[in-house]
Amino acid sequence: MARQLDEQIAGRFPVGQRLRVLDVGMGRGTQALRLARLGHQVTGVEQDAAMIAAARQALAGEPEGIRARVRLVEGDGRDTGVHFLPGSFDVVLCHGVLMYVEEPDPLVAGLARVLAPGGLLSLLVRNGDALAMRPGLSGDWAGALAAFDTTARLPRSRTDANGVTPVRLVPDVRADRLASLTATLAGIAAPLHAWYGVRVFTDTAADDAEIPGDLQPLLAAEERAGRTDPYRGVAALLHLCGVRG
Repeated sequence: MARQLDEQIAGRFPVGQRLRVLDVGMGRGTQALRLARLGHQVTGVEQDAAMIAAARQALAGEPEGIRARVRLVEGDGRDTGVHFLPGSFDVVLCHGVLMYVEEPDPLVAGLARVLAPGGLLSLLVRNGDALAMRPGLSGDWAGALAAFDTTARLPRSRTDANGVTPVRLVPDVRADRLASLTATLAGIAAPLHAWYGVRVFTDTAADDAEIPGDLQPLLAAEERAGRTDPYRGVAALLHLCGVRG
């Protein structure tokens, strides 16, 4: 996803331009710190106190010049209008957040509001058009059938070490369909510019699968699939990039 984001930034802004970046729901700050290291001014918003603490700890280990480029705000991503003026940012990230929001449209509209004209909005969402893929490929036919008729990700579980007690692995979260989000972005004057699939192949791996020693072939295959039809359409996640008109 980082490679996809960098591709969109490089195609939209002059080389070397220091961008104003907002990362809503930044988690531990992985993308925020990565972009700050590239020279951008980054504001991260996160409401989970544990995540904010982890991000602050990670930031503390960075050189002073990078620390000076990062501002952390503890707050709800739906309150961007409270914290920031319209047009305050060149790039707005919202990765892995919409799946936890029951009504995503107001949040997305708020993100577009703080984008400057020509700014880039980057969303990472659960793919509501592919929820049957994982249960179907794993032989869970009942789960696959149920997934066709919902945009909620059904809880995924496995048995414990004794093969008896189900262990819940993934919370029940919602997903978004590409057509619906495309219409939403058009309606808030930040129409879809490009979209990618994320976790096309690896989402079907067993939870205890061994991580390859050399990740480059895996990443190359995922990156190629994430920009190629029909593979990207069945990815576990969708990366959508809208541009503020």
